[in-house]
Order: sequence, then structure tokens, then C-alpha cells
Amino acid sequence: MATSLQSLNPTLFKSSPSSNKNSSFLSQSPLLRLKSSSSAFNLKPLISRAAATSSSSELDNSQAKKTFHGLCYVVNDNIDTDQIIPAEYGTLNPAIPEDREKLGSFALIGLPKFYNDRFVESSEMKSKYTVIIGGDNFGCGSSREHAPVCLGAAGAKAVVAESYARIFFRNCVATGEIFPLESEVRICEECKTGDVVTIEPKEDGSSLLINHTTRKEYKLKPLGDAGPVIDAGGIFAYARKAGMIPSA
Repeated sequence: MATSLQSLNPTLFKSSPSSNKNSSFLSQSPLLRLKSSSSAFNLKPLISRAAATSSSSELDNSQAKKTFHGLCYVVNDNIDTDQIIPAEYGTLNPAIPEDREKLGSFALIGLPKFYNDRFVESSEMKSKYTVIIGGDNFGCGSSREHAPVCLGAAGAKAVVAESYARIFFRNCVATGEIFPLESEVRICEECKTGDVVTIEPKEDGSSLLINHTTRKEYKLKPLGDAGPVIDAGGIFAYARKAGMIPSA
């Protein structure tokens, strides 16, 4: 899985008279899509620009968001979007607070019965699990943006998987709902649901997953240019922060 946004090829909307009429609608859209472009788009200048206009406290808070601690929920390979959020719940609108809460309560409800522990208990609206640990090809299936949105609405902060379906990874970046981190080894076979874990950033851009229950540590691959975009709250929030489009 490439971790540079250049590989995602998003089309961002520049501030201009012709695009301003669209920015209001796009900024209010609860489900944001990354559009493919035929040419690579370099976000390096935008990252520098956004950093220059942010206060030191904002940058500190952004860095703090990348450190997560709590219980982990472990799944296997090929977890598809129907297992993450069945299509029948696609009518819920995340822009409506009540619908967003309901959407989160149904996160991972489509998993097979052999998963004895539910990600969200039937009597609860939020999950007690902060980190989801998966295997290969996490998020395969349809392109529905509800998949990362429901995980974020349930209270999850990050997914750590061996690899991701490309569209799911892109939707994580577009919505800014959850950090899709890649492991260098098959962590899903060494961790169990309920283990206490911490994900903390390293100076080289990678992250470290610490399993306090088993006392093992695992290096995670860098997110690259995608990290600041997710930190900002998604592609449009980042574009506003960088001055590409007007503030809402």
C-alpha cells in the first residue's frame, strides 16, 4: 500500500470564482470522495503552507492525536465493507448527529458469528475498543464511505492491518475519520481482542504499536503525506487549512 498522497491522486478544489459556488455544497457533504486525476498532485508545498499558518499549539495538538491507547479488537483477513457496515445502514446520514451515533453503534456488526466479542455491545452506542487490528486486504468490497465513518463514529482511532483495499484507504484519508496504519509483520496472529495497546509516533515518521498485555512491540509503516490530511479532519478540512479553498 502506497502511503504518499501522490498515489491517491485526489482532485482538490482551488479557490476561484468558478469553484466557489461548489465549495459550500462540497464542504457540507457528509461523505467525501477522492477523485482520480491523470496527473500526480504534490502536497509538499501545501503541507509547508499549512504548517506556516498554524500556531505551535495547533501543531502540538495535531501530533498528540497520533498517540492512541486502549483496548484492541482483532479480526482476520479480507474484512469487507459489508462486514464493517452492512448496506442496509447506508441510509443513515453522518451529518445528522443522531444518525451518526446510530451508524457507530452498528460498526462491524456484519462480522461472522465466530467472532464472539462484538465490537459495539448491543446495549451500547460506542465501542470500548480504541484500535482495530486486522490482517490482509482490510476494507475490501464496495467503495462506501460509511465504512471508515462508522468506525470513527464508534470511537475507534486507528486500524492496524497488514494491508488495505485501496478505496478504503483513500476513504480514510478523505473523511479523516480513522488512521489506517500498516504493520510490517502479521500482528493479528499475535494479539488478542481485549489486549491493552498503545500506538505512539516515532521521529522517523513511523509508529510503534506496544502490546502491554504480551509485552511485545511492533513497528508500523509511515503514513507519509496522508498523515497530516487525516489529522486535519479530512481532505477538505486540510485544503481549507492550507488555503486552497475558502473556510466554511
